[in-house]
Amino acid sequence: MGLAKYSKLIKKIYEKELKLRLAEWRKQPTIVKLEHPTLIWKARMLGYKAKQGIIVVRVRVKKGKFSRQRPRTGRRPKRMGTTRLTIKKSLRLIAEEKAQRKFPNMEVLNSYYVAEDGMYKWYEVILVDPYSTSIKKDKNLNWIYRRE
Repeated sequence: MGLAKYSKLIKKIYEKELKLRLAEWRKQPTIVKLEHPTLIWKARMLGYKAKQGIIVVRVRVKKGKFSRQRPRTGRRPKRMGTTRLTIKKSLRLIAEEKAQRKFPNMEVLNSYYVAEDGMYKWYEVILVDPYSTSIKKDKNLNWIYRRE
């Protein structure tokens, strides 16, 4: 079997597995703390280490246009300011902000794209505890350590 056929076969298997995963992920809450990253190789590239003081969370972000609530006073539709709006932030940044709000004592190290469907995008965010002594001892992550 050639490399192209083999990679297509792996892709088909991964797509079937991904569909089953997404069905489960849709039922879960918006932010889920994980035991280990879904894409371990990607997380390692971005600074993840399996040690105390580092966690990974999966964040679900809704896709689509940015919508603003309609003003209650009388205006014609063109001047309401609810249509033709684009958000200036990326969905990845929004996912990082959601994770930061959920875990205020942690610092965002990095994040990466995991999956998407018609309604949502999922990102995994790597969070670091800046007060952990294991982070202080790590030569690559000790710049995050806070001495307070």
